Amino acid sequence: MIGAKDVIFPKLNLYSFWIYLAGAAIFMIALAGPADTGWTFYTPYSIETGANVILITLGIFVLGFSSILTGINFIVTMHKLRAPGMTWDRLPLFCWAAYATSLLQVLATPVVAITLVLLIGERYFGLGFFDPARGGDPVLFQHFFWFYSHPAVYIMILPAMGIISEVIPVFSKKPIFGYKAIAYSSLAIALISFLVWGHHMFTSGQSKLVNIIFAAITFGVARPTAIKVFNWIWTMYKGSVELSAAMLHSLGFIFLFTIGGLSGLMLAIVPADFQYHDTYFVVAHFHYVLVPGAIFGIIAGVYYWLPKWTGRMYDESLGKIHFWTTTIFVNVTFFPMHFVGLAGMPRRIPDYALQFADFNALASVGAFGFGIAQLLFVYLIYDTIKHKKEVYVDEQVWDGAEGLEWTLSSPPPYHSFEEPPKVE
Repeated sequence: MIGAKDVIFPKLNLYSFWIYLAGAAIFMIALAGPADTGWTFYTPYSIETGANVILITLGIFVLGFSSILTGINFIVTMHKLRAPGMTWDRLPLFCWAAYATSLLQVLATPVVAITLVLLIGERYFGLGFFDPARGGDPVLFQHFFWFYSHPAVYIMILPAMGIISEVIPVFSKKPIFGYKAIAYSSLAIALISFLVWGHHMFTSGQSKLVNIIFAAITFGVARPTAIKVFNWIWTMYKGSVELSAAMLHSLGFIFLFTIGGLSGLMLAIVPADFQYHDTYFVVAHFHYVLVPGAIFGIIAGVYYWLPKWTGRMYDESLGKIHFWTTTIFVNVTFFPMHFVGLAGMPRRIPDYALQFADFNALASVGAFGFGIAQLLFVYLIYDTIKHKKEVYVDEQVWDGAEGLEWTLSSPPPYHSFEEPPKVE
């Protein structure tokens, strides 16, 4: 693990993996008779429907244990097994992001697990948690669901932010600007993400005061995110920027993720949200955050660490072609959704009015193009592993790359360090 001598519970990682596979298997089997509730499982319909709700929620419940165990492992590892001299203010920014993500996994995932247990109890035993006919409150389910599901967005985006924080200084030939601000902003995002779930429920009948409070906190969560964006930009300022495939995906992350962030601020405006709510504008916002965000960040990390993992250098030209095709088709897919959403096209509906047909056709073309572009990425990885030249074992791969992993050969040995490395 970057910044650590070892993982404190290596077997726990393996157990988490098998638990994840078990949960995924249950989930996929359940999809043979899919639930007709939508992915949110809103009550009371998820209680009354005869669809396969129980098995699907059981699969999600098992998957949650994998997240919790992995989060505990990472947290304890970073507290107990940092390399000698690896103080908290020297920890790689990717580790800070992983630490914040692990806190979210450990604290938020049990909430959705308990919610699913209550849902199963209501379906099997007639307990009155969410069904109004039994004295329950269906809005309570929404509170539980979004209390987990909004932090879950940051579980997906924070590791990508950590990757971007590692890539940008290397290909800007400058140290990261505002190390502590970026590190602590990860923790701030994790903390505030627990306090904004109510912005998903502006139209659910909450009081005006509660809506205003959730709107204000939602605007607040944009601040630590903006700190990261501005610090990344300032890191590049007057730097010698090298537009490698990893750097291009990092720049794409910043630009497109910012679009998603700004549309998120629009959704935080309570009166405007009554127009935006449950329309394709929300779909456009969500996917501009997660697709260019999480996926671009992961791809940037693959391009950054792939030579270290494999000991071989990939084709940069092919990586740049992959970036441009992906970027173009992402925008073709999701940008039109802003317009149809503002015009009133609802989400979670299998059909739409004729006036939305052209934009939906355009989005479909973009989605197919985006999927095909990823086949190029798969081919690049295959070609790198099988055919490309080897990186010299003593080579750092990228000039200016810092971290314990860059002191090892490429690829690293099975046991990274025979003796604990000392960080100076």
